[in-house]
Amino acid sequence: MPISVGDRIPDAPLTAVTAAGPIQTTSREVFDGKKVVLFSVPGAFTPTCNNQHLPGYLAQHDALKAKGVATIACLAVNDVHVVTAWAKASGVGDRILMIADGNGDFARALGFDTDLSKFNMGTRARRASLIAENGVVKELNLEAPGKLEVSSAEATLCQL
Repeated sequence: MPISVGDRIPDAPLTAVTAAGPIQTTSREVFDGKKVVLFSVPGAFTPTCNNQHLPGYLAQHDALKAKGVATIACLAVNDVHVVTAWAKASGVGDRILMIADGNGDFARALGFDTDLSKFNMGTRARRASLIAENGVVKELNLEAPGKLEVSSAEATLCQL
């Protein structure tokens, strides 16, 4: 069952891809004491994720920051090498904290995991977004399969 508004972000180890390279961190370090926007994608380089979802957050970076967002984070159930290549190819730099969730552990802890085996993708993260303040979920948006509406950067911006 997915995390709900009012719930704390689960404590989990994370591999973050930064402009300086991959780092080991925790969800506590990412979320505690600040306002964070997290969006999850089914996969790096997949059509909607690569052509719309991530670019939307890059385009709205300054507007999100102006609303007090300290960190914009993208969760993908891909290995760190794929997420690193995606971040580089997309020109992410230090604007978005890319989280490589290779085994899907964080996606599962959030209840965002979904079985995409019928598309030969295995278990991935569901397309979603959330706004958390000091590690507590304030807004949660879970997409219907095949959609990019409620978790878009524009929709998230309207919730801030």
